[in-house]
Amino acid sequence: MIHRKSETRLCRSALLLVCASLLLMCVACRRDAELPVSTPAVTESKTKTEARDRYFDDVTDRVGIDFVHVAGGKPYFVPRSIGSGVALGDFNNDDLLDIYLIQNGGPDSEARNVMFQQRPDNTFVRCPSGFGADVAGFGMGAAAGDVNNDGKLDLAVSEFGAIRLFINVTVDSEIKFVESTSAANLANSNWGTSLAFFDYDRDGWLDLVVANYLDYDPSRICSAASGREDFCGPQSFDASFTRLFHNEGIQAGASAPRFKDVTATSGFGSKTGSGLGVLCADFNGDHWPDVFVANDGNPNTLWINQGDGTFQEKATRYGVAYNSVGEAEADMGVAFGDVNGDQRMDLFVTHRAVETHTLWASHGSEIFVDQTASSGITNSQWRGTGFGAAFGDFDNDGDLDLTFVNGRVLRAASHADDSESPVLFWDDYAQQDQLFVNDAGKFVDVSNDCGAISGDCKVSRGLACGDLNNDGRLDLVVTTIEGRAKILFGRNESESNWLSVRVMAGQLNRDAMGAVVRLTDKNGGVQVRLASPNYSFLSSNDLRVHFGLGDCDSFQKIEVTWLDGTIESFVGGKSNQFLTLTRGTGGIADDAN
Repeated sequence: MIHRKSETRLCRSALLLVCASLLLMCVACRRDAELPVSTPAVTESKTKTEARDRYFDDVTDRVGIDFVHVAGGKPYFVPRSIGSGVALGDFNNDDLLDIYLIQNGGPDSEARNVMFQQRPDNTFVRCPSGFGADVAGFGMGAAAGDVNNDGKLDLAVSEFGAIRLFINVTVDSEIKFVESTSAANLANSNWGTSLAFFDYDRDGWLDLVVANYLDYDPSRICSAASGREDFCGPQSFDASFTRLFHNEGIQAGASAPRFKDVTATSGFGSKTGSGLGVLCADFNGDHWPDVFVANDGNPNTLWINQGDGTFQEKATRYGVAYNSVGEAEADMGVAFGDVNGDQRMDLFVTHRAVETHTLWASHGSEIFVDQTASSGITNSQWRGTGFGAAFGDFDNDGDLDLTFVNGRVLRAASHADDSESPVLFWDDYAQQDQLFVNDAGKFVDVSNDCGAISGDCKVSRGLACGDLNNDGRLDLVVTTIEGRAKILFGRNESESNWLSVRVMAGQLNRDAMGAVVRLTDKNGGVQVRLASPNYSFLSSNDLRVHFGLGDCDSFQKIEVTWLDGTIESFVGGKSNQFLTLTRGTGGIADDAN
């Protein structure tokens, strides 16, 4: 069955940025001291029209988001430098995305995680104190998923030294959660970072994977090359294990499922890594979801699902453990999508500024090739240390663009004094974020045309992507260390066509996490998307998959490959709408309407 919703649009006010303002902002961003290349600034030759933002509007104030991140602990307590993420989700089932933001102030801090509930006018209001997931801690990442199959999105949150599970008990649109960590038998005393729900054994109950970072000792003091104290790097500590928890289902009378730690028996305990980013997807086409972990300073790990509850680590064999010259880099954020239109999913990972972000292109089952140099990513207007990342068709022209957020992990050459305010302390780690547009399979850095993304300097970490205001344009939420969360609404002045699709699997794994959605447009072009919210860095994204359709005002068909490999076809229709595709209600595709 295809359920259609009417399109809604939010009027937008143009964001005009004059050249002088952009120039000052760029100069204010100190370049990385380790970077040997010069970085061009925005020139004053741009006209006022050229300087306007072509892609996004910063609507943070307009929509009512007033979240300010707090990083607790001593100045060089390393969890401060990792930051915190964000989760997008329709937590009260009103067809509007809400925003859950994580704090890092510590367990005794007054700074608590915040849920912003969206109202029909696309503004947001804080959920009142006591909504159930407003906890304090050294919070890191968040994942959203329906773990008890009751039709409501639940939340898992990773912390330095802990993990939390919140069961959604929302009634009558008022968002409410109950912490169920103990009841669910979940525990992780390690330093958890990114985490993701996925159904690795295809039993219909969402399991949980948690990337752990380092065996961190806060008493250790590290220094920069100058001899001055700075944050310790991953080489200063032992790496940790990625943990896997199996969802055992719900016992009679319980509201939360029970989880079992299967790290050892599944094989995940056989190899360590300093995990920061995590992605769950089928890398070899056998219809069993695998797990990629981006490791900081160690070879990446790719856990291939054997279909019997065990995994084998094969990152080197698949070509994603190292870059093209055999180096293990500082891997952080992860994005996954078909960037060259060959219907194979490619892998992108962010790194430090002294390295290059890496694009591994899929060349078929079990073969990924580093094609960073030919992709255009290295032809950037500046280099930053990247964290959160997302592929998305931000101009709705039919191919995937790329954005990622930046912020140093080591101080720049010019540094503030430790005793100065948090704003001044973090100013020496601040960088500009970036946007690349896909031009026939090659990326072009358009950051200087996007003041909303790149016009200021922050220590950015989390990035979530989704259509917040349901206007058919992808929006962004960016989190920063000791700074405000930023809300960016997509701008697409060309009025290109689009389609948003949600897939539903039925009573078990209701949101069909891991399904693959293929759309054939009216001209015969095919686009592929993975239905999964868990990518980027410390963040959870819109469950719906988004297609930009350019000048195609209709599509021929949609094919959904469900987790067990079954392919179901749904008839075509008009563009510019939201569809819900439910398993078992598809049919043979007819010509587009």
